[in-house]
Amino acid sequence: MNQNTALAPFRVDIPQADVDDLRARLTHTRWPAPVPGRADRTDFGRGIPPVYLKELADYWRDGFDWRAQEAKLNEHEQFTTVVDGQTFHGIHVRSANPEAIPLLLNHGWPGSFVEYQRLVPLLADEFHVVVLSPPGFGFSTPLSGTGWELARTTEAFAEIMTRLGYEMFATHGTDIGSGIAARLAALHPERVIGTHIGADPRYLGLVGEKFPIPDGLSTDEIAQLEASHRMEAADRGYLEMQNHRPDTIGVALTDSPVGQLAWIAEKFKTRAGGDRRTPDESVDRDQLLTNVTLYWFTRSGASSAQFYYEAEHSGLDFAMPSGVPSGWAVFDTHPLVRRTMDPWRAIDHWSEFTEGGHFPAMEEPKLLADDIRTFFHSIS
Repeated sequence: MNQNTALAPFRVDIPQADVDDLRARLTHTRWPAPVPGRADRTDFGRGIPPVYLKELADYWRDGFDWRAQEAKLNEHEQFTTVVDGQTFHGIHVRSANPEAIPLLLNHGWPGSFVEYQRLVPLLADEFHVVVLSPPGFGFSTPLSGTGWELARTTEAFAEIMTRLGYEMFATHGTDIGSGIAARLAALHPERVIGTHIGADPRYLGLVGEKFPIPDGLSTDEIAQLEASHRMEAADRGYLEMQNHRPDTIGVALTDSPVGQLAWIAEKFKTRAGGDRRTPDESVDRDQLLTNVTLYWFTRSGASSAQFYYEAEHSGLDFAMPSGVPSGWAVFDTHPLVRRTMDPWRAIDHWSEFTEGGHFPAMEEPKLLADDIRTFFHSIS
């Protein structure tokens, strides 16, 4: 690890020239020619509908106030630190409660520390909250080089928690962040108090690929699992590009703000809860666009895709078992999630909610905060 353990104060301060450049690029977007029959703004069957995307882009250009959102991001203490040559960005919100538990929140793609913007205030009464961005995400840029995958990132996060003064801490994660949280618990069980995971039915797509298919599934359950696999296969375009050709897609995401918007916003339809909702009906529109704008200003559309490539080619398992107490909160629940992900009922705390989806901190922050609090109270 790097011998320089300094934690440098940080504030988000995007140059006005970059803000003006974004607006100019949005103004001069080169839109595809309309396809007859593709006028339904809610039909995501072929990807994000151009008519809906244009609505969102127009608001991004004319109605979205980056400076107001930037000020909100700066309400919390932020820092950067260098580990193994890589700059890491973090949020650190200290609780006034002397008995507070340090809690590390881990996000994935297409999220950022913005994903936890509404969750942090709901937890800060009982937790010292830390949000770290993986290499290539947000202000954990630029990448110092290749090789930043799950294991290396996990060790860097453990080092940063030490620098913050937390020898023991709790973890929560979704998406890639759940892999980091699980690996922290497996490799540092003497430090991790417990691990809380936010999940959704899309995890079923990992059964048979990253997780074994359990014995004893009924014919109907197998059919449901196969249907989940078909849905996952239809949504794997972004995954295959980022797993294998991050440089190719990275150029497009860095040069076109509307391309970056489409690449991310579509996932807030296919992954968020509520089949009939548009992305900005599933989550707050300004929070969604703050997340996308962060990707744009930091050029992390390209660099975050590199994390996928590194993970795919690392040979590491996505999840690692540990003896540390674990809790799962499943949003937009499906009966097969526990049947396939925890057939032995080994997970200590299991909650299911019909609301929410893949982005619970944005979709249902209060439900998530309450479940995190309940789980860690039960083991403390």
